[in-house]
Amino acid sequence: MKNVHVHYGGVKALDGVDIAIDEGEIVALMGPNGAGKSTALKAIFGLAPIYSGSVLWHEKEIKPVSYEVARRGIAFVPQGRRVFGHLTVEENLKIGGFIVRNKQELKRRIEEVMETFPVLKQKRRVKAGTLSGGQQQMLALARGLMTEPKILLLDEPSLGLAPKIVKEVFTKIKEINEKHKVAIMVVEHNIKSLLNIAHRAYVLDKGKVVVKNTADRILGSDILEKVFLGKML
Repeated sequence: MKNVHVHYGGVKALDGVDIAIDEGEIVALMGPNGAGKSTALKAIFGLAPIYSGSVLWHEKEIKPVSYEVARRGIAFVPQGRRVFGHLTVEENLKIGGFIVRNKQELKRRIEEVMETFPVLKQKRRVKAGTLSGGQQQMLALARGLMTEPKILLLDEPSLGLAPKIVKEVFTKIKEINEKHKVAIMVVEHNIKSLLNIAHRAYVLDKGKVVVKNTADRILGSDILEKVFLGKML
């Protein structure tokens, strides 16, 4: 994202934001409520109206339209899991692979994703609505991998989950990054867990990037405390 502005009516949700991600990175987007974190992900995926600025893919400007962005290799997993409860686990994965026209290729991808998420393999014919919250989050992550993305955008993957399940989710995010060679951009309130697996981080406040640094340096500083207590700007 280069100098991106997003307005909702008179509200500046993003105010000149620059954010980048390189191949194989895990990048954290952090900040207080209303900072613009989720809006940043939505703008990249074509779900938020960009007033001005550019979204670049391999250094070339693109017009973010969701299905075209997905074809380029960017997948978005929104907060709240949003699985199709009346469909089975396998049917949810098929929907995730909507761009795959070849049936054998679709089947191969489903089996590959299920190897990463054994719990889903056991429940492939179970209705998604009957899964636990943690299992639904795993299904949402798995569905995001069905397009074999280069970048995975995750919005609050640990929202509403018990601490033990949160740990499992972050372990799985790291595994996806390393095993599938997927770059991941994560919006998350569970800051310590995220910084423990992230390479770099951006801290947003009032629609602006106020800090960008390596995850280690942010963990070892008082930057987050300043931002969350409103002392940064």
